[in-house]
Amino acid sequence: MHINLRKLNPLLLAAACALLNTNNAQADDFAVIATPPRFEITGQPGVVNRQVIEITNASPTPGKYSLKTADWTLDANGGTQFYDALAENSCRPWVALERLEIAVPSGAKYRYRFEVKPPANITATECRFAIMVSGAEQTAKTADGIAFPFSGRLGIIVYVAVGDVKPKLEVISSAVKTIDNVKKPVISVQNSGNAHGRLAGFLSGTDASGKKFEFSPSGLPIMAGETREITLDIQQLENAPIPTIQYPITIRGKLEWNQQSTPFEQAFKQ
Repeated sequence: MHINLRKLNPLLLAAACALLNTNNAQADDFAVIATPPRFEITGQPGVVNRQVIEITNASPTPGKYSLKTADWTLDANGGTQFYDALAENSCRPWVALERLEIAVPSGAKYRYRFEVKPPANITATECRFAIMVSGAEQTAKTADGIAFPFSGRLGIIVYVAVGDVKPKLEVISSAVKTIDNVKKPVISVQNSGNAHGRLAGFLSGTDASGKKFEFSPSGLPIMAGETREITLDIQQLENAPIPTIQYPITIRGKLEWNQQSTPFEQAFKQ
């Protein structure tokens, strides 16, 4: 059994392996930071596009890492699933990696190069893949003495736009849904374009008790041809308790994506 630990964050990619057993078995740390955590680049048919990832070993010990490409999907909850097998129409054959293994001293940075070369005869499309950074496989034991291997890894997401591709987003419905035991306003967004898109913008509303709120849409990507539920999150101070909305509430403002803006107004009822 392999346990892969990974964490993706829009601002920072970091993954760490801790003690995964109750028998005090020691394990080397896996604490890697990748900058940038995501690439959104433009490619041209038959032209090599070169990029650099800065990989930092934030652990107190030297690190040896293996690197490879992977395909990936995003589930309904925003979780990323990585796949070693080539997906249908995968663009991973376009990708060349600098090397498959690197060693990085504690606290040091490694500038890792990769290239993407779309085929010369490719039509307009958006390609996406991930570059996986994995630590050495280790073995842990449970209190019952059962041994299992595990490794830490992180994924750097890469989008490559080839030709005239762009998202086309439209809000098709709205609802109130319970997420992590909190009732939140949620909109269903359809992307009928040929590239992924992300909603942005500032929205406001006053609930049934007269309390005013500021909202912004979650930054999850909406893939071409996909309909995805996007939460409207209350803007608040970090670590502040989540305020309770007394429904119904009408939320208004402007939604933005890909240098476009559209008016938004939806009533949310419990």
